[in-house]
Amino acid sequence: MSAAAADPLVLHRDEAGEFLLPAELLAARFGWPTQTLQDYMRRGLVASRVERGEGEDAGRWRLSVRCGNRRWQAVVEADGTVGAQRVEVLSNTAPKPSR
Repeated sequence: MSAAAADPLVLHRDEAGEFLLPAELLAARFGWPTQTLQDYMRRGLVASRVERGEGEDAGRWRLSVRCGNRRWQAVVEADGTVGAQRVEVLSNTAPKPSR
């Protein structure tokens, strides 16, 4: 196992407490060159969401970043360590309500 695989991913926060997500990290998760993600960001095609855990998840956050039909989600612990993370390719069609 390489050292990079053994080291956990840790996200840092700015003075206001906002998570800092390097473009290089997100681009790699989506399988894109960094310039591609930066272009999408400039064009306003990247959306993010931060959800604070409650109850048994207090002290954790779920971060979601969506661009086009792809979404990266990660659970971040209080110390900034990224636990579970995944990239999903989302359907272009909304699910139909059941009757």
